[in-house]
Amino acid sequence: MALNRGTTDVLMDPELERLLGIFPSSLSRLVYAVPQLERLVEVVVDLGRLPEARFDDTSITLGEHVITHEDLTYITGHLSSFGRDNRAGIEQTLHRISAIRNRSGTIIGLTCRVGRSVTGTLAMITDVIRSGKSICLLGRPGVGKTTMLRECARLLAEERRVVIIDTSNEIAGDGDVPHRGIGRARRMQVADPALQHAVMIEAVENHMPQVIVIDEIGTEAEALAARTIAERGVQLIGTAHGRTLENLLMNPTLSDLVGGIATVTLSDEEARRRSTRKTVLERRLPPTFEVVIEILERDEQAIHLDVAGAVDAMLRGVMPQPEVRKRLADGGMHVVQEARSERPPRAGDRFADPEHFDELEGDADHRLRIFPYGVSRNKIERAIRSLGVNAAMARKWDEADLVITLRSLERKDPARLRAILSEELPVYAIKTNTTAQILHILEEIFEIDHDDTTMEEAGVLEATDAIQRVVAEAQSIELAPQNSYVRRLQHQLAERSSVQSCSVGSEPNRRVRIYRGYDGSASDVASALPPIDVVR
Repeated sequence: MALNRGTTDVLMDPELERLLGIFPSSLSRLVYAVPQLERLVEVVVDLGRLPEARFDDTSITLGEHVITHEDLTYITGHLSSFGRDNRAGIEQTLHRISAIRNRSGTIIGLTCRVGRSVTGTLAMITDVIRSGKSICLLGRPGVGKTTMLRECARLLAEERRVVIIDTSNEIAGDGDVPHRGIGRARRMQVADPALQHAVMIEAVENHMPQVIVIDEIGTEAEALAARTIAERGVQLIGTAHGRTLENLLMNPTLSDLVGGIATVTLSDEEARRRSTRKTVLERRLPPTFEVVIEILERDEQAIHLDVAGAVDAMLRGVMPQPEVRKRLADGGMHVVQEARSERPPRAGDRFADPEHFDELEGDADHRLRIFPYGVSRNKIERAIRSLGVNAAMARKWDEADLVITLRSLERKDPARLRAILSEELPVYAIKTNTTAQILHILEEIFEIDHDDTTMEEAGVLEATDAIQRVVAEAQSIELAPQNSYVRRLQHQLAERSSVQSCSVGSEPNRRVRIYRGYDGSASDVASALPPIDVVR
Protein backbone atom coordinates (compact mmCIF):
# COMPACT_ATOMS: atom_id res chain seq x y z
CA MET A 1 0.00 0.00 0.00
CA ALA A 2 1.40 3.39 -0.95
CA LEU A 3 0.89 6.16 1.59
CA ASN A 4 1.77 9.82 1.16
CA ARG A 5 4.74 10.70 3.36
CA GLY A 6 5.35 14.38 2.73
CA THR A 7 6.05 14.65 -0.97
CA THR A 8 7.03 11.03 -1.61
CA ASP A 9 4.92 7.90 -1.92
CA VAL A 10 6.43 5.05 0.10
CA LEU A 11 5.52 1.36 0.01
CA MET A 12 4.87 0.34 3.61
CA ASP A 13 5.37 -3.10 5.11
CA PRO A 14 1.83 -4.52 5.37
CA GLU A 15 2.44 -5.80 8.89
CA LEU A 16 3.83 -2.47 10.09
CA GLU A 17 0.80 -0.82 8.52
CA ARG A 18 -1.45 -3.04 10.64
CA LEU A 19 0.38 -1.88 13.77
CA LEU A 20 -0.13 1.77 12.82
CA GLY A 21 -3.77 0.95 12.22
CA ILE A 22 -4.45 0.37 15.94
CA PHE A 23 -3.53 3.99 16.80
CA PRO A 24 -5.83 7.01 16.56
CA SER A 25 -5.30 8.69 13.18
CA SER A 26 -3.43 11.66 14.68
CA LEU A 27 -0.90 9.38 16.40
CA SER A 28 -0.65 7.07 13.40
CA ARG A 29 0.41 10.00 11.17
CA LEU A 30 3.07 11.04 13.71
CA VAL A 31 4.53 7.53 13.84
CA TYR A 32 4.51 7.22 10.06
CA ALA A 33 6.42 10.48 9.76
CA VAL A 34 9.38 9.38 11.92
CA PRO A 35 12.70 9.00 10.08
CA GLN A 36 14.03 5.50 9.42
CA LEU A 37 10.70 3.87 10.12
CA GLU A 38 12.17 0.48 9.16
CA ARG A 39 14.35 0.66 12.30
CA LEU A 40 11.44 1.33 14.67
CA VAL A 41 11.54 -0.97 17.71
CA GLU A 42 8.51 0.12 19.73
CA VAL A 43 5.98 2.88 20.37
CA VAL A 44 5.31 3.81 24.00
CA VAL A 45 2.07 5.50 25.05
CA ASP A 46 1.57 6.43 28.73
CA LEU A 47 -1.39 8.29 30.21
CA GLY A 48 -0.70 12.03 30.60
CA ARG A 49 2.57 11.91 28.65
CA LEU A 50 3.68 12.52 25.09
CA PRO A 51 4.02 9.36 22.98
CA GLU A 52 7.52 8.09 22.14
CA ALA A 53 9.02 6.19 19.21
CA ARG A 54 11.99 4.07 20.26
CA PHE A 55 14.86 2.70 18.23
CA ASP A 56 17.81 0.50 19.23
CA ASP A 57 19.79 3.31 20.77
CA THR A 58 17.59 6.42 20.66
CA SER A 59 14.03 7.60 21.19
CA ILE A 60 12.06 10.60 19.95
CA THR A 61 8.95 12.35 21.26
CA LEU A 62 5.97 12.43 18.90
CA GLY A 63 3.92 15.63 18.62
CA GLU A 64 2.54 17.75 21.42
CA HIS A 65 -0.66 15.88 22.27
CA VAL A 66 -0.53 13.99 25.60
CA ILE A 67 -2.11 10.56 25.79
CA THR A 68 -5.64 10.35 27.25
CA HIS A 69 -7.86 7.53 28.49
CA GLU A 70 -9.76 7.78 25.19
CA ASP A 71 -6.55 7.16 23.23
CA LEU A 72 -5.74 4.06 25.29
CA THR A 73 -9.29 2.76 24.96
CA TYR A 74 -9.14 3.23 21.18
CA ILE A 75 -5.91 1.25 20.94
CA THR A 76 -7.01 -1.63 23.19
CA GLY A 77 -10.26 -1.88 21.23
CA HIS A 78 -8.26 -2.91 18.15
CA LEU A 79 -6.35 -5.69 19.93
CA SER A 80 -7.03 -9.24 21.06
CA SER A 81 -7.78 -9.69 24.75
CA PHE A 82 -4.91 -9.32 27.22
CA GLY A 83 -3.67 -12.49 28.91
CA ARG A 84 -2.54 -12.91 32.48
CA ASP A 85 0.90 -11.77 31.42
CA ASN A 86 -0.65 -8.42 30.34
CA ARG A 87 0.25 -9.04 26.71
CA ALA A 88 -1.95 -8.83 23.64
CA GLY A 89 -1.41 -8.90 19.88
CA ILE A 90 -2.77 -8.32 16.41
CA GLU A 91 -3.97 -11.46 14.68
CA GLN A 92 -1.44 -13.11 12.32
CA THR A 93 1.22 -10.51 13.03
CA LEU A 94 4.28 -10.66 15.28
CA HIS A 95 3.63 -7.37 17.08
CA ARG A 96 3.42 -7.49 20.89
CA ILE A 97 1.47 -4.99 22.96
CA SER A 98 2.15 -5.00 26.72
CA ALA A 99 0.00 -3.17 29.23
CA ILE A 100 0.80 -1.24 32.41
CA ARG A 101 -2.11 -1.10 34.89
CA ASN A 102 -2.88 0.92 37.98
CA ARG A 103 -3.81 -0.64 41.31
CA SER A 104 -7.44 -1.05 40.27
CA GLY A 105 -6.49 -2.84 37.05
CA THR A 106 -7.11 0.01 34.61
CA ILE A 107 -4.65 0.29 31.73
CA ILE A 108 -2.57 3.47 32.00
CA GLY A 109 0.25 2.66 29.58
CA LEU A 110 1.07 0.51 26.56
CA THR A 111 4.34 -0.67 25.02
CA CYS A 112 3.72 -1.50 21.37
CA ARG A 113 6.68 -3.58 20.18
CA VAL A 114 7.26 -4.07 16.47
CA GLY A 115 7.60 -7.73 15.45
CA ARG A 116 9.39 -8.62 12.23
CA SER A 117 10.09 -11.95 10.56
CA VAL A 118 13.69 -11.67 9.31
CA THR A 119 15.28 -14.49 7.32
CA GLY A 120 19.01 -15.03 7.10
CA THR A 121 19.72 -14.28 10.77
CA LEU A 122 21.14 -17.79 11.23
CA ALA A 123 23.64 -17.66 8.39
CA MET A 124 26.58 -17.59 10.82
CA ILE A 125 25.38 -20.43 13.06
CA THR A 126 23.49 -22.78 10.74
CA ASP A 127 26.03 -25.54 11.41
CA VAL A 128 25.45 -25.22 15.16
CA ILE A 129 21.65 -25.16 14.89
CA ARG A 130 21.62 -28.30 12.72
CA SER A 131 24.03 -30.18 15.01
CA GLY A 132 21.16 -31.78 16.95
CA LYS A 133 22.43 -30.38 20.26
CA SER A 134 20.27 -28.40 22.67
CA ILE A 135 21.03 -24.68 22.34
CA CYS A 136 20.37 -21.66 24.55
CA LEU A 137 20.34 -18.14 23.10
CA LEU A 138 21.33 -15.33 25.47
CA GLY A 139 21.44 -11.56 25.03
CA ARG A 140 20.11 -8.21 26.15
CA PRO A 141 16.47 -7.28 25.45
CA GLY A 142 15.91 -6.17 21.87
CA VAL A 143 19.05 -7.77 20.46
CA GLY A 144 17.04 -10.22 18.35
CA LYS A 145 16.74 -13.44 20.40
CA THR A 146 13.09 -14.08 19.51
CA THR A 147 13.72 -13.30 15.84
CA MET A 148 16.51 -15.88 15.78
CA LEU A 149 14.33 -18.37 17.66
CA ARG A 150 11.61 -18.00 15.03
CA GLU A 151 14.15 -18.54 12.25
CA CYS A 152 15.48 -21.64 14.05
CA ALA A 153 11.97 -23.11 14.05
CA ARG A 154 11.46 -22.34 10.35
CA LEU A 155 14.85 -23.75 9.33
CA LEU A 156 14.62 -27.00 11.32
CA ALA A 157 10.97 -27.59 10.37
CA GLU A 158 12.10 -28.16 6.78
CA GLU A 159 13.52 -31.54 7.79
CA ARG A 160 12.35 -32.33 11.35
CA ARG A 161 9.21 -32.27 13.52
CA VAL A 162 9.26 -28.93 15.36
CA VAL A 163 6.82 -27.73 18.04
CA ILE A 164 6.91 -24.16 19.39
CA ILE A 165 5.75 -23.44 22.94
CA ASP A 166 4.40 -19.91 22.36
CA THR A 167 3.51 -18.51 25.77
CA SER A 168 2.90 -14.91 24.68
CA ASN A 169 2.23 -15.54 20.98
CA GLU A 170 5.42 -13.64 20.25
CA ILE A 171 7.13 -16.35 18.20
CA ALA A 172 4.25 -17.30 15.89
CA GLY A 173 1.97 -14.28 16.22
CA ASP A 174 -1.49 -13.69 17.64
CA GLY A 175 -4.60 -15.63 16.65
CA ASP A 176 -5.28 -19.29 15.94
CA VAL A 177 -3.41 -19.40 12.61
CA PRO A 178 0.35 -19.08 13.17
CA HIS A 179 2.44 -16.55 11.28
CA ARG A 180 4.07 -17.74 8.06
CA GLY A 181 7.47 -16.87 9.53
CA ILE A 182 7.63 -20.22 11.39
CA GLY A 183 7.36 -22.26 8.20
CA ARG A 184 6.10 -25.82 8.75
CA ALA A 185 6.62 -25.76 12.52
CA ARG A 186 3.61 -26.33 14.76
CA ARG A 187 2.66 -23.96 17.57
CA MET A 188 1.15 -24.67 21.00
CA GLN A 189 -0.32 -21.70 22.86
CA VAL A 190 -0.25 -21.37 26.65
CA ALA A 191 -3.37 -20.22 28.48
CA ASP A 192 -1.50 -19.07 31.58
CA PRO A 193 2.24 -18.25 31.73
CA ALA A 194 2.43 -20.17 35.00
CA LEU A 195 1.57 -23.33 33.03
CA GLN A 196 4.36 -22.99 30.48
CA HIS A 197 6.32 -25.89 31.99
CA ALA A 198 3.27 -28.17 31.82
CA VAL A 199 2.68 -27.37 28.14
CA MET A 200 6.37 -28.11 27.43
CA ILE A 201 5.92 -31.63 28.83
CA GLU A 202 2.54 -32.03 27.10
CA ALA A 203 4.14 -31.22 23.75
CA VAL A 204 6.66 -34.05 24.16
CA GLU A 205 4.12 -36.58 25.40
CA ASN A 206 1.35 -35.86 22.88
CA HIS A 207 2.93 -34.65 19.65
CA MET A 208 6.21 -36.56 19.21
CA PRO A 209 8.43 -33.57 18.37
CA GLN A 210 12.08 -33.92 17.44
CA VAL A 211 12.69 -30.27 18.34
CA ILE A 212 11.07 -28.06 21.00
CA VAL A 213 11.39 -24.27 20.67
CA ILE A 214 10.68 -22.18 23.79
CA ASP A 215 11.12 -18.49 24.58
CA GLU A 216 12.08 -17.08 27.99
CA ILE A 217 12.79 -19.94 30.37
CA GLY A 218 12.60 -18.12 33.68
CA THR A 219 11.40 -20.36 36.51
CA GLU A 220 12.66 -23.44 38.31
CA ALA A 221 9.72 -25.48 37.02
CA GLU A 222 10.52 -24.50 33.43
CA ALA A 223 14.20 -25.34 33.94
CA LEU A 224 13.20 -28.78 35.24
CA ALA A 225 10.84 -29.29 32.29
CA ALA A 226 13.67 -28.35 29.92
CA ARG A 227 15.91 -30.98 31.54
CA THR A 228 13.15 -33.58 31.19
CA ILE A 229 12.76 -32.75 27.49
CA ALA A 230 16.49 -33.08 26.86
CA GLU A 231 16.48 -36.36 28.80
CA ARG A 232 13.87 -37.76 26.42
CA GLY A 233 16.15 -37.19 23.46
CA VAL A 234 14.44 -34.08 22.07
CA GLN A 235 16.55 -31.17 20.84
CA LEU A 236 15.71 -28.05 22.83
CA ILE A 237 16.25 -24.55 21.46
CA GLY A 238 15.33 -21.71 23.77
CA THR A 239 16.16 -18.42 25.38
CA ALA A 240 16.71 -17.68 29.06
CA HIS A 241 16.97 -14.62 31.27
CA GLY A 242 20.59 -13.50 31.11
CA ARG A 243 23.12 -11.99 28.75
CA THR A 244 26.09 -14.31 29.22
CA LEU A 245 26.89 -17.85 30.26
CA GLU A 246 28.26 -16.49 33.53
CA ASN A 247 24.92 -14.74 34.26
CA LEU A 248 23.13 -18.04 33.75
CA LEU A 249 25.53 -19.96 35.97
CA MET A 250 25.17 -17.46 38.83
CA ASN A 251 21.36 -17.42 38.61
CA PRO A 252 20.24 -19.80 41.41
CA THR A 253 16.94 -20.49 39.64
CA LEU A 254 18.34 -21.28 36.21
CA SER A 255 21.89 -22.50 36.87
CA ASP A 256 20.78 -26.12 36.39
CA LEU A 257 20.35 -25.31 32.68
CA VAL A 258 24.15 -25.25 32.43
CA GLY A 259 24.92 -27.88 35.09
CA GLY A 260 24.43 -26.03 38.37
CA ILE A 261 26.91 -25.52 41.19
CA ALA A 262 27.72 -27.78 44.14
CA THR A 263 30.16 -27.38 47.02
CA VAL A 264 32.59 -30.30 47.18
CA THR A 265 35.07 -31.20 49.92
CA LEU A 266 38.29 -32.63 48.49
CA SER A 267 40.65 -35.10 50.07
CA ASP A 268 43.97 -33.79 51.38
CA GLU A 269 45.79 -35.42 48.45
CA GLU A 270 43.44 -33.98 45.85
CA ALA A 271 43.60 -30.50 47.39
CA ARG A 272 47.41 -30.63 47.29
CA ARG A 273 47.38 -31.81 43.68
CA ARG A 274 45.12 -28.94 42.66
CA SER A 275 46.94 -26.43 44.89
CA THR A 276 43.61 -25.22 46.22
CA ARG A 277 41.43 -25.25 49.31
CA LYS A 278 39.69 -28.42 50.41
CA THR A 279 36.24 -26.90 49.77
CA VAL A 280 35.72 -26.00 46.12
CA LEU A 281 32.87 -25.41 43.67
CA GLU A 282 32.12 -28.11 41.08
CA ARG A 283 29.54 -28.53 38.32
CA ARG A 284 26.68 -30.54 39.80
CA LEU A 285 24.95 -31.98 36.70
CA PRO A 286 25.44 -32.43 32.96
CA PRO A 287 24.17 -29.25 31.26
CA THR A 288 20.64 -29.24 29.84
CA PHE A 289 21.90 -26.94 27.07
CA GLU A 290 25.01 -28.37 25.44
CA VAL A 291 25.67 -25.14 23.52
CA VAL A 292 25.19 -21.51 24.61
CA ILE A 293 25.19 -18.67 22.08
CA GLU A 294 25.66 -15.16 23.45
CA ILE A 295 24.18 -12.62 21.02
CA LEU A 296 26.57 -9.70 21.44
CA GLU A 297 25.07 -7.66 18.60
CA ARG A 298 22.72 -8.49 15.74
CA ASP A 299 25.73 -9.35 13.57
CA GLU A 300 28.06 -10.79 16.21
CA GLN A 301 27.76 -13.92 18.38
CA ALA A 302 29.96 -15.70 20.90
CA ILE A 303 29.48 -19.49 20.81
CA HIS A 304 30.28 -21.82 23.71
CA LEU A 305 30.37 -25.18 21.92
CA ASP A 306 31.28 -27.11 25.10
CA VAL A 307 29.16 -25.72 27.94
CA ALA A 308 30.29 -28.41 30.38
CA GLY A 309 33.95 -27.55 29.83
CA ALA A 310 33.27 -23.81 29.98
CA VAL A 311 31.41 -24.11 33.30
CA ASP A 312 34.12 -26.34 34.77
CA ALA A 313 36.70 -23.74 33.79
CA MET A 314 34.73 -20.86 35.30
CA LEU A 315 34.35 -22.69 38.60
CA ARG A 316 38.15 -23.07 38.68
CA GLY A 317 38.62 -19.34 38.11
CA VAL A 318 39.48 -19.56 34.39
CA MET A 319 37.30 -17.57 32.00
CA PRO A 320 36.55 -19.64 28.89
CA GLN A 321 37.25 -18.22 25.47
CA PRO A 322 34.28 -18.87 23.17
CA GLU A 323 34.35 -18.76 19.41
CA VAL A 324 33.23 -15.30 18.21
CA ARG A 325 31.71 -14.98 14.75
CA LYS A 326 30.83 -11.75 12.96
CA ARG A 327 28.77 -11.18 9.83
CA LEU A 328 30.45 -9.10 7.13
CA ALA A 329 28.80 -6.43 4.99
CA ASP A 330 28.83 -8.74 1.95
CA GLY A 331 26.94 -11.44 3.87
CA GLY A 332 29.99 -13.55 4.61
CA MET A 333 31.16 -14.65 8.05
CA HIS A 334 34.45 -13.97 9.83
CA VAL A 335 35.72 -15.80 12.92
CA VAL A 336 36.94 -12.95 15.11
CA GLN A 337 38.15 -15.23 17.91
CA GLU A 338 38.91 -18.94 17.94
CA ALA A 339 37.59 -21.05 20.80
CA ARG A 340 40.06 -22.23 23.39
CA SER A 341 39.49 -25.28 25.58
CA GLU A 342 40.00 -24.57 29.27
CA ARG A 343 38.72 -27.86 30.71
CA PRO A 344 40.48 -28.45 34.06
CA PRO A 345 41.66 -31.86 35.31
CA ARG A 346 38.90 -34.12 36.58
CA ALA A 347 38.56 -34.69 40.29
CA GLY A 348 39.67 -38.08 41.57
CA ASP A 349 42.17 -38.93 38.83
CA ARG A 350 45.83 -39.30 39.75
CA PHE A 351 48.07 -37.66 37.19
CA ALA A 352 51.78 -38.09 36.67
CA ASP A 353 54.19 -35.39 35.67
CA PRO A 354 53.84 -34.95 31.86
CA GLU A 355 57.61 -34.61 31.65
CA HIS A 356 57.75 -38.38 32.26
CA PHE A 357 56.61 -38.89 28.66
CA ASP A 358 58.82 -36.33 26.93
CA GLU A 359 61.34 -38.96 25.87
CA LEU A 360 58.63 -41.28 24.57
CA GLU A 361 56.96 -38.53 22.57
CA GLY A 362 60.27 -37.80 20.88
CA ASP A 363 60.46 -41.40 19.63
CA ALA A 364 57.70 -42.00 17.07
CA ASP A 365 58.45 -45.74 16.97
CA HIS A 366 58.04 -46.22 20.72
CA ARG A 367 54.57 -47.07 21.88
CA LEU A 368 53.43 -46.09 25.33
CA ARG A 369 53.05 -49.41 27.17
CA ILE A 370 50.07 -49.66 29.52
CA PHE A 371 49.65 -52.27 32.23
CA PRO A 372 46.05 -52.77 33.45
CA TYR A 373 45.65 -53.61 37.15
CA GLY A 374 42.06 -54.62 37.84
CA VAL A 375 40.91 -52.97 34.59
CA SER A 376 39.62 -54.71 31.45
CA ARG A 377 42.44 -55.20 28.93
CA ASN A 378 39.95 -55.46 26.05
CA LYS A 379 38.33 -52.13 26.94
CA ILE A 380 41.70 -50.39 27.05
CA GLU A 381 42.60 -51.82 23.63
CA ARG A 382 39.29 -50.62 22.18
CA ALA A 383 39.83 -47.16 23.66
CA ILE A 384 43.33 -47.02 22.15
CA ARG A 385 41.95 -47.90 18.72
CA SER A 386 39.14 -45.39 19.12
CA LEU A 387 41.48 -42.50 19.93
CA GLY A 388 44.17 -43.61 17.50
CA VAL A 389 46.96 -43.00 20.03
CA ASN A 390 50.43 -44.57 19.95
CA ALA A 391 49.98 -47.04 22.81
CA ALA A 392 49.96 -50.78 23.41
CA MET A 393 49.30 -53.21 26.26
CA ALA A 394 52.15 -54.45 28.45
CA ARG A 395 52.07 -58.12 29.49
CA LYS A 396 53.92 -57.44 32.76
CA TRP A 397 53.99 -54.40 35.00
CA ASP A 398 57.79 -54.24 34.86
CA GLU A 399 57.56 -53.79 31.07
CA ALA A 400 55.07 -50.92 31.36
CA ASP A 401 55.45 -47.15 31.11
CA LEU A 402 52.35 -46.56 33.23
CA VAL A 403 49.61 -48.40 35.13
CA ILE A 404 45.85 -47.92 34.95
CA THR A 405 43.97 -49.24 37.96
CA LEU A 406 40.70 -48.79 39.84
CA ARG A 407 40.45 -46.14 42.50
CA SER A 408 39.09 -48.72 44.96
CA LEU A 409 42.17 -50.92 44.47
CA GLU A 410 44.48 -47.95 44.84
CA ARG A 411 42.88 -47.09 48.18
CA LYS A 412 43.31 -50.65 49.39
CA ASP A 413 46.96 -50.44 48.29
CA PRO A 414 47.64 -54.20 48.01
CA ALA A 415 51.17 -55.54 48.15
CA ARG A 416 51.53 -55.91 44.40
CA LEU A 417 50.46 -52.33 43.77
CA ARG A 418 52.93 -51.15 46.42
CA ALA A 419 55.64 -52.99 44.50
CA ILE A 420 54.61 -51.22 41.30
CA LEU A 421 54.65 -47.86 43.05
CA SER A 422 58.12 -48.58 44.42
CA GLU A 423 59.34 -48.65 40.82
CA GLU A 424 58.07 -45.06 40.47
CA LEU A 425 55.76 -45.96 37.62
CA PRO A 426 52.94 -43.41 37.07
CA VAL A 427 49.62 -44.84 38.29
CA TYR A 428 46.31 -43.55 36.95
CA ALA A 429 43.21 -44.42 38.94
CA ILE A 430 39.70 -44.50 37.45
CA LYS A 431 36.45 -44.78 39.34
CA THR A 432 34.78 -47.60 37.37
CA ASN A 433 35.88 -50.22 34.86
CA THR A 434 34.07 -48.65 31.88
CA THR A 435 35.11 -47.65 28.37
CA ALA A 436 34.07 -44.05 29.05
CA GLN A 437 36.39 -43.76 32.06
CA ILE A 438 39.28 -45.35 30.15
CA LEU A 439 38.80 -43.00 27.22
CA HIS A 440 38.87 -40.02 29.55
CA ILE A 441 42.09 -41.10 31.25
CA LEU A 442 43.80 -41.73 27.88
CA GLU A 443 42.76 -38.24 26.78
CA GLU A 444 44.53 -36.82 29.80
CA ILE A 445 47.65 -38.93 29.27
CA PHE A 446 47.97 -37.97 25.60
CA GLU A 447 46.74 -34.39 26.17
CA ILE A 448 43.83 -34.79 23.78
CA ASP A 449 41.24 -32.02 24.05
CA HIS A 450 38.05 -33.45 25.43
CA ASP A 451 35.06 -32.88 23.19
CA ASP A 452 31.57 -34.23 22.61
CA THR A 453 32.77 -36.51 19.81
CA THR A 454 34.93 -38.45 22.29
CA MET A 455 31.99 -38.74 24.67
CA GLU A 456 29.91 -40.15 21.82
CA GLU A 457 32.65 -42.64 20.99
CA ALA A 458 32.80 -43.79 24.59
CA GLY A 459 29.04 -44.11 24.78
CA VAL A 460 28.75 -46.06 21.52
CA LEU A 461 31.66 -48.35 22.40
CA GLU A 462 30.24 -49.15 25.81
CA ALA A 463 26.68 -49.63 24.52
CA THR A 464 27.87 -51.89 21.69
CA ASP A 465 29.86 -54.02 24.13
CA ALA A 466 26.93 -54.21 26.54
CA ILE A 467 24.45 -55.19 23.80
CA GLN A 468 26.66 -58.08 22.71
CA ARG A 469 26.92 -59.28 26.31
CA VAL A 470 23.16 -58.97 26.80
CA VAL A 471 22.58 -61.05 23.68
CA ALA A 472 25.10 -63.70 24.71
CA GLU A 473 24.32 -63.92 28.41
CA ALA A 474 20.68 -62.72 28.63
CA GLN A 475 21.53 -60.35 31.48
CA SER A 476 20.74 -56.76 32.33
CA ILE A 477 23.67 -54.29 32.08
CA GLU A 478 23.84 -50.70 33.28
CA LEU A 479 26.14 -48.35 31.40
CA ALA A 480 28.23 -45.54 32.84
CA PRO A 481 26.47 -42.24 33.58
CA GLN A 482 26.35 -39.97 30.52
CA ASN A 483 24.72 -36.71 29.49
CA SER A 484 21.32 -36.75 27.80
CA TYR A 485 22.72 -36.54 24.25
CA VAL A 486 24.97 -39.59 24.68
CA ARG A 487 22.17 -41.49 26.41
CA ARG A 488 20.01 -40.76 23.38
CA LEU A 489 22.63 -42.34 21.10
CA GLN A 490 22.77 -45.40 23.36
CA HIS A 491 18.97 -45.75 23.31
CA GLN A 492 18.95 -45.47 19.51
CA LEU A 493 21.64 -48.15 19.20
CA ALA A 494 19.65 -50.48 21.48
CA GLU A 495 16.48 -49.84 19.48
CA ARG A 496 18.21 -50.67 16.18
CA SER A 497 19.60 -53.82 17.77
CA SER A 498 16.17 -55.05 18.96
CA VAL A 499 17.05 -55.11 22.64
CA GLN A 500 15.35 -53.05 25.32
CA SER A 501 16.74 -50.00 27.11
CA CYS A 502 15.65 -47.48 29.72
CA SER A 503 17.18 -44.63 31.72
CA VAL A 504 17.58 -45.14 35.46
CA GLY A 505 18.91 -43.12 38.37
CA SER A 506 19.02 -39.37 38.87
CA GLU A 507 21.52 -36.73 37.80
CA PRO A 508 24.47 -36.68 37.82
CA ASN A 509 24.41 -40.51 37.82
CA ARG A 510 21.60 -41.04 35.31
CA ARG A 511 22.49 -43.91 33.02
CA VAL A 512 21.11 -46.37 30.47
CA ARG A 513 20.14 -49.94 31.34
CA ILE A 514 20.15 -52.49 28.50
CA TYR A 515 18.28 -55.79 28.78
CA ARG A 516 16.69 -58.55 26.71
CA GLY A 517 13.13 -58.06 25.50
CA TYR A 518 10.51 -60.66 24.75
CA ASP A 519 10.70 -60.19 20.98
CA GLY A 520 13.59 -60.74 18.64
CA SER A 521 16.11 -63.54 18.55
CA ALA A 522 19.78 -63.45 19.44
CA SER A 523 20.70 -63.85 15.78
CA ASP A 524 18.57 -60.81 14.85
CA VAL A 525 20.30 -58.72 17.51
CA ALA A 526 23.79 -59.85 16.54
CA SER A 527 23.21 -59.07 12.88
CA ALA A 528 21.97 -55.56 13.71
CA LEU A 529 25.05 -54.66 15.72
CA PRO A 530 27.78 -52.56 14.10
CA PRO A 531 31.32 -53.96 14.18
CA ILE A 532 32.85 -53.39 17.58
CA ASP A 533 35.64 -51.19 16.20
CA VAL A 534 33.31 -48.87 14.26
CA VAL A 535 32.58 -45.94 16.55
CA ARG A 536 31.97 -43.07 14.14
